Amino acid sequence: MIYKAIQSLSLAVVAVSLAMPLTANAAGGGFALETAGNDVSDTASLQRGARNFVNYCMGCHSAKYIRLSKLQETLQLTDEQMQDNLMFAADKIDETMTIAMPAGDAARWFGQAPPDLTLVARSRGTAWVYTFLKTFYLDDQAATGTNNLVLPNASMPHVLWELQGAQSASFESTTDEKTGATVDHFGDPAYFEKLTQETEGTLSADEYDQFVRDLVNFLDWAGTPEQLERRTLGIWVLIFLLVFLIFAYLLKVEIWKDIK
Repeated sequence: MIYKAIQSLSLAVVAVSLAMPLTANAAGGGFALETAGNDVSDTASLQRGARNFVNYCMGCHSAKYIRLSKLQETLQLTDEQMQDNLMFAADKIDETMTIAMPAGDAARWFGQAPPDLTLVARSRGTAWVYTFLKTFYLDDQAATGTNNLVLPNASMPHVLWELQGAQSASFESTTDEKTGATVDHFGDPAYFEKLTQETEGTLSADEYDQFVRDLVNFLDWAGTPEQLERRTLGIWVLIFLLVFLIFAYLLKVEIWKDIK
């Protein structure tokens, strides 16, 4: 009975694990997402990601569920480093990562108030955020001058354009079967062909890729700050269950050895 239960549980875990990548890809609305490949145990990457977030995202987006004291503890930073690099909108270390922009003004300027990003990697997935930040392209018809393959008609401009540079997108054209007219599918991710670099940014392609990966890494950690502790605890729980299983099996053998 115990063996069958463990076998069933193992199969269920495997099934869920196999389904997770499919869920992540589906979150992209049909556009193929790139794996972020981030590692929340990499403290140096988290430090760079926090710097990137504060300097490039926190003008509009908050991370109000993260306290600066928790950030300092995880990133292993001194009080001076926090003050000089990460506390531009806060006075005390126990404050949260909020912004000064009033929500009403933000909604009037951008059409809607920029969302808090504490849980974006948790709700959307790291692959979604990573691909989103890499797939902005020039679009004269968009209000911001750019569009995005992962989130078409996004109200957010490409705030990292100076780092990445500007890129254009090519989309496949089709022929209408009834009229024979050429149908332009510009902006439709289902007909996307390729991205072309139009202007160079201040970072190379590899440097920008690392910049985005660090930023995604920070957002991944922010969504579940206790995930490293959970992983460690999970390992100990599995070890305990394994030891318990061995003793349970030996006990079962001892109890049933004289029963035919």
